[in-house]
Amino acid sequence: MRFGLIMSEVGNGLRRNISMVVSVVLVTFISLTFVGAAILLQFQIGQMKGYWYDRAQVAIYMCTETSTDGNCSQVEATKDQKDQVKAALQAPALASLIKSVSFENHDQVYKRYKQQFSDTTGSDFVSPAFLPETFWINLKDPNQSAVIGESIAGLTGVEQVVDQRKYLDPIFSALNAASLTAVGVAVLMLVAAVLLIATTIRLSAFSRRRELGIMRLVGASNRFIQTPFILEGVIAALIGSVLAGGAIVLLVKYFVQGYLGGQATDTPFIGMTDALIVVPILLVVGAVLAASSASFAIGRYLKV
Repeated sequence: MRFGLIMSEVGNGLRRNISMVVSVVLVTFISLTFVGAAILLQFQIGQMKGYWYDRAQVAIYMCTETSTDGNCSQVEATKDQKDQVKAALQAPALASLIKSVSFENHDQVYKRYKQQFSDTTGSDFVSPAFLPETFWINLKDPNQSAVIGESIAGLTGVEQVVDQRKYLDPIFSALNAASLTAVGVAVLMLVAAVLLIATTIRLSAFSRRRELGIMRLVGASNRFIQTPFILEGVIAALIGSVLAGGAIVLLVKYFVQGYLGGQATDTPFIGMTDALIVVPILLVVGAVLAASSASFAIGRYLKV
């Protein structure tokens, strides 16, 4: 099987059906962009769940030198004030509701912040002193979180008491719904891409039916005849896959890290590492779908 002859046939086929090739490229590009977006959204949901669900159900933020909320007046919470909060949590009225309590000082909070928000715009300008020392409380019954707030919020040195989990479920439900929607659209677009690739290959074969007849008469094998058509579909799909991969990288770099990272600095977002994981997946999906649909289309045509 001569490689040069096959590639020559591939080039001729692409030139003859340029409009259909462009259509395959565009449909593949759009469909795989939706696939990549759905994968990235699942990565984002997993990262957010890993961050928020590992946190305590109630957070008690202590005052810092820059705090003005709650009981703060730009004065760092003293050791006595932190001991007062700790004593209140250990009192029988609250201790019976609490499963566990942990405390993070400025350095520990900063270390966790850097781990979660290293890809976020502006994270390099945050210093440990800006981040409040925090009591993390895990309750036996999350429904009792209001009791902690009522008991602790008024203590001196406390900036705020935040019940975090009640905000999470609606957010994750909405994100999962968006992810499923993206997957549904992607599946429909992939079906359209597969049908378009198959149609393109069969039209290409029909336009070269005289050449194919001659090749059969001189003893060319089905494999030799099929290979150029399969490569045509794969090349067109790979171009669309590369464009989709580029779109995913740009989406993460400029929209997720650039825009969203600048707007929501307290949320961990996916980074370029995640985008570079998705790109090879798109290339493989595009090549496999194109090769399988083209092989099926030309195989059926040769049987006719």
